[in-house]
Amino acid sequence: VQLQASGGGLVQAGGSLRLSCAASGRTFSNYHMGWFRQAPGKEREFVATISGSGGTTFYAESVKGRFTITRDNAQNTVYLQMNVLKPEDTAVYYCAANLETISTMRSSYDYWGQGTLVTVSS
Repeated sequence: VQLQASGGGLVQAGGSLRLSCAASGRTFSNYHMGWFRQAPGKEREFVATISGSGGTTFYAESVKGRFTITRDNAQNTVYLQMNVLKPEDTAVYYCAANLETISTMRSSYDYWGQGTLVTVSS
């Protein structure tokens, strides 16, 4: 599967953005999807994940209550709605996919998008 992330940009603290990740292929619903982010000089970290059916989600503690991951299997797209953004949310955001399991671990994911930059100004 090929992944294309979009929707990043510059936003003020307290604002919102919605990221999208479009996937190629005919079996999108088989893939568990995740969002990760990497801030300058830091390791790539888990943000959110959603099961293939969309029925199960998990979030990093740092974004719980502010971010929401959803998917539209008919459109082969996964979304990350980000609200009440903080300067510490500034990072390149990556979407990822795997067939095996819903996971918070970077190593579980076999396919990665190219990343989209989110910058939150204070």
